This record gives sequence, structure tokens and C-alpha cells, in this order.
Amino acid sequence: MNFTLTAPRIHSICLIIIFLSLFSPLSDSNQFCDAGIGYSESTCGVASKILLKGGTVVNAHHQEVADVYIEDGIIVAVQSNILVGDGVKIIDATGKYVMPGGIDPHTHLAMEFMGTETIDDFFSGQAAALAGGTTMHIDFIIPVNGSLSAGYEAYVKKAKKSCMDYGFHMAITKWDETVSREMEIMVKDKGINSFKFFMAYKGSLMISDELLIEGFKKCKSLGALAMVHAENGDAVFEGQKRMIELGITGPEGHALSRPPALEGEATSRAIRLAGFVNSPLYVVHVMSIDAMEEIAKARKSGQKVIGEPVVSGLVLDDSALWDPHFQTAAKYVMSPPIRAPGHGKALQAALSTGVLQLVGTDHCTFNSTQKALGIDDFRKIPNGVNGLEERMHLVWDTMVVSGQISVTDFVRVTSTECARIFNIYPRKGAILVGSDADIIILNPNSSFEISSKTHHSRTDTNVYEGRKGKGKVEVTIAGGKVVWENDELKIVPGDGKYVKMAPFNYLFDGIEKADSEYLSSLRAPVIRSKQTS
Repeated sequence: MNFTLTAPRIHSICLIIIFLSLFSPLSDSNQFCDAGIGYSESTCGVASKILLKGGTVVNAHHQEVADVYIEDGIIVAVQSNILVGDGVKIIDATGKYVMPGGIDPHTHLAMEFMGTETIDDFFSGQAAALAGGTTMHIDFIIPVNGSLSAGYEAYVKKAKKSCMDYGFHMAITKWDETVSREMEIMVKDKGINSFKFFMAYKGSLMISDELLIEGFKKCKSLGALAMVHAENGDAVFEGQKRMIELGITGPEGHALSRPPALEGEATSRAIRLAGFVNSPLYVVHVMSIDAMEEIAKARKSGQKVIGEPVVSGLVLDDSALWDPHFQTAAKYVMSPPIRAPGHGKALQAALSTGVLQLVGTDHCTFNSTQKALGIDDFRKIPNGVNGLEERMHLVWDTMVVSGQISVTDFVRVTSTECARIFNIYPRKGAILVGSDADIIILNPNSSFEISSKTHHSRTDTNVYEGRKGKGKVEVTIAGGKVVWENDELKIVPGDGKYVKMAPFNYLFDGIEKADSEYLSSLRAPVIRSKQTS
């Protein structure tokens, strides 16, 4: 069927766009014109009219050959044979996949950590993301001296240079009535619907089981998703002391001090405590078989647990940590550690069978000079690796090209499931009429090669250095603008928008019924006579 954009149709489309803008989730925009150094300047604040012709449009539930018409940053038509007039940019997508832009649920940009700050900020990190086909990410706010409000304000300032859409999670690092009240403000006023609890990093970010329970209870009452970094921080601290006493001070000591068993134990403990409270749980950066099996067992029993592997855990192993060159070994230090061979394959299998649900990166980059802070003591090596630019390509090559998941599953694990979990679907994570025009065109017949010399991150190293594969993102459209085409970025600091995320996602469905069934199962209190014989 032909679809011609006549004047009446354009009028109708405009009405649809106005309606969607009124009733879509609220977002705050920080827009200003300022060309980024090293990047091409695009027209600031003006969304293009774009027609994507003849590609295979892929959603998590369906794929079809169709055209996609975009206007004012919104998808306004998805069907075959769309005809347009002048002033529309036409991109031929024949033989290629047209998919929702990636959403990375786990990043750390401009994060102050371990005596330094991540080298990628909200401009360079997002530039890397766009070049790799990711059009939105969710970053973690770290409170300032325990204050959620101060942390939020600090990250709002950091994000002013954003060139793509983003959201926020909030970390909880202490507990009192002020924090409890601030959690309500974050959910009700600031659009944050998830809170992260660190079970590791003793002496800085780590929290106790008592705080974990209080936090889970508060998250449940607010309809916010509780997230955990699951490692036994006390045992890790002991493991670190043990390695130093043995004279093991290099990067290999990092992995040896926090083995998979400690990740498995903390994952099990968090799952059981979440079950005790009856709150949904999201386990970030699942890196080991031990943790994955705990999640599988919980999900099989019906508990609402989400498992997030990260691309480094899927495709790398820990062999490089034993490299004789410190700079090479140190760049792989992250927590939980990259594991021994075998864990990655098991995590891939868990992702392909639905035991794990979506893929993040934990993009937390430090350059070689920063990593050298720990040259004499692995405990001082800033933890973190790159991945924002590489995630989409590596998941495609590792999971789709190998036949482990389908093309529609690829969309699900890199975009749609994240949008559903954080309550922004179908505004994000879909190519549907009314969705935001965040779209990529992936050519399955093109190849990619990863190198620190050509990547867009500011770090001087890359943990995926030299990797080659099939499937390349050739075009990225963010907010209705072509921002990546012909291997060139066209971005402007300030073009990105903050996306507010509403509470009570689908994981909260049935929570009240389960609570009611629990209460009725207690058969208590028992009414007893107070008389004594």
C-alpha cells in the first residue's frame, strides 16, 4: 500500500506529535549550541525529516520489510512504499536491519572514584555510544556525603554537555530518615525509579544487610527497582589482605582476592533478602556462573529477579590479568572481576535462554596513567573498563552471528527489555508510530574492528583491542537527527535530554496479591487465653 504525505496527512501527523508530546513521560532538556572539539557540528535544536527506505524493521516481537518516516524527532509511519516530497532526507536501508537504538542500563560517566574521576564525561562517553549504535544510557548518581539531593544536583550539572538522551539510577550509601525522604523526592519529582546498593567496596560505598533490608522495603513502597552490586565486601577485604601478605601486588591479585564464590554468596543473600521483603531485584554486572545459577534458581521458583550481564563478562576472560606488562593487565581490572575461561560461555547460554535478560557495559573508563595509581598495589587500581561504543557490535557478533540468539532477541537484550524494566517503553526501545526516533541501521555484511586509535572514548586503551567481527552500525539516528553516518559523528553538546522514568514497572504486577497470600498463610496471631491454671 502506498503512503503519500499529503497536506491533510501532514496535518494529522502534526496533531499526533502534539498529542504525544503532551502525554509522553516528562523530560527535562538542556539545549544549547556549542560545537564539540573533534566532532562535526550539526544544526542545533532542529530535527530532520527522514525516510528510511526498504530496510528490515526489527522490533523485539516482530520483523518486516518496511519504510520508516521520521518527523520532529518522532516516528510517524512504519509501512511499505511511503512517498514523500522535497526536503526529506532519504536513506536507503535495503538489505540492512533498521532497529531501535541501543539502551545501556549501566554506565558511570564523570564519576569520582578511587581518588580520581572517570576519563569519559557526559559528552565523550555519549559520543562513543552514538558511534556504536547506543542512543540512550542510564547512569548512576553517587550521593555527595550520603545526600541524594546533592548528588542529583551534581549530576545534573555534569550532564549539561549531553549529546544524547539519558536517565539516572541513584546509589544509596547510608541510611537515615533524611535518605528515606529523599528517596521519595527522587521517585516522585526527579524521575528516578531505581536505587543501587553496593554490597562491596568496604569503607566507602558498601552497605550492611540491615541497610539493604530497609532499602528494599522503601523501594517496594515507592515502586522503585532495587539494584545490587553483589560481592561479599567483608570477604573481599580479607581476600585483599591475604594477597598482599602473599606478596601478590599486581593486577592478578585483584581477581584472586574476589573469587566467583564471593559473588555467588552475595547474589544469593540479596535474592533471599529481596524475597523476604517481597521486592523485585535487579542484579547488576553478573560476571560468574556462581551468580548466574543463583538467579536461575530464584527465577525458576517464581521470584522476580533480573540478571544483567555486561559485555566484558560475555566476551573476555581473565588471562590478560597475568600479562607481564602492568599497563596491559591493569586495564582489565574491574569489579566483579572478569572471570576465568568458561564463565563467559555460560553467561552467553544464560542470555540466550532467558535466564539473564539484558546486556549492559558498566562503562567506567580510566586511562593508563590513572590505572598506574595502583602499580605497586592492585587495591589502588581504579576499577573499570570501556564498552559503550563496543557493546552493540560485540553482542551482535558474539550472539547473533553465532546463532545463539535471533535478530529480534538482539533488539530485546540491547534495547527493549531495558526500556520495559525502567518504564520508558514504547517511547524508547521500539520502532513504532509515536516512539522516539532513536534508530540504527546495521549492515550484517559489513565488518568492524576495534582499536583505541579509532574509538571515540577519551581513554588511551581498549579492553577489546584488535577484535574483529561481522555486523556494523552504519547509521545512528538520535532524537530524529542523523548523528553517525559514513564513519562520522555530527553531534552538539547540550542536545541530549534527561528522560524521567516512572515507578511501578511490570515487575510490580502481582506484588500486592503475593503479600496478601503470605499474610493469609501465617495462620497467626493465634488467640490464646491469658488465664493460668
